[in-house]
Amino acid sequence: MALFDLPLDELRTYRSASTEPADFDSFWAKTLQEAREHDLAARFERVEIPLKTVTVHDVTFAGFGGHPVKGWLTMPAWANSPLPTVVEFIGYGGGRGLAHTHLLWASAGFAHLVMDTRGQASVWGGGETPDPVGSAPAFPGFMTRGIEDPENYYYRRVFTDAVRAVEAARSHPLVDPARVAALGGSQGGGITIAVGGLVPDLAAIAPDVPFLCDFPRATVLTDRTPYREIGNYLKTHRGRTEQVRRTLSYFDGVHFAARGRAPALFSAALEDQTCPPSTVFAAFNAWANEEKQIEVYDFNDHEGGGPYQQAAQLRWLPARV
Repeated sequence: MALFDLPLDELRTYRSASTEPADFDSFWAKTLQEAREHDLAARFERVEIPLKTVTVHDVTFAGFGGHPVKGWLTMPAWANSPLPTVVEFIGYGGGRGLAHTHLLWASAGFAHLVMDTRGQASVWGGGETPDPVGSAPAFPGFMTRGIEDPENYYYRRVFTDAVRAVEAARSHPLVDPARVAALGGSQGGGITIAVGGLVPDLAAIAPDVPFLCDFPRATVLTDRTPYREIGNYLKTHRGRTEQVRRTLSYFDGVHFAARGRAPALFSAALEDQTCPPSTVFAAFNAWANEEKQIEVYDFNDHEGGGPYQQAAQLRWLPARV
């Protein structure tokens, strides 16, 4: 697929038409307050694996509703004092996978917590975090679960889990709570942006080809999943478009970006039909902190920069945590 979205010079000034709900801040303050009524109960259980340069802990903490959420915490084996830390969120359909598959950030001298995504992890990766909350009828996938009301929407639970993941990481004695960054690709990038808007004192964020941004444009611009799940739902549930748009407005990365206080490194791919570049630039252009930059991959689809973007993150992040 050749370029299909706006030209790059227009992307750099593009602004989303997404309308922010008047009660956006109070909705999320109430959501997080309710979550914090449950003891975080973060547990870190050492996992014995035949790796010499890192240590791994099986993580469990209380997320939305007090539900147990899993993760891995990996850090350099030599660590004996608080470290800069990366909290990572996972792409759509995936899970935390096996403990030995998360070595990059520990190898660079960071503590690294990767969060399982509730109810997912059966497309790739594998995971152990169920979502015990049901919903009204939904199109297969996760995008329309509970989409009839913001209180019930699936990503209300996921974004809350992600904020609690940062809190869990900060509770570990070998994590420096003042030097915590968030990152992730695709869905993980969208979650990263949400966390960047909800946690005011992160040291940095690095969303890679992020999903869950600029819903009004994304849902009509691409026919790829996961965004297409929303269109397929509305194809059957005729007449609910405004109701769905209202729900999605509480979860749009553009509105979280407007509250982002941390330095940010984004990436976009100009042939990306899964997370179209205009939707990524919508969040990037809205990001409130002026210390921000975006890596652009001209001829890539949703794979984006891949290892090149990891290399960019490895150059950029150490100066900020």
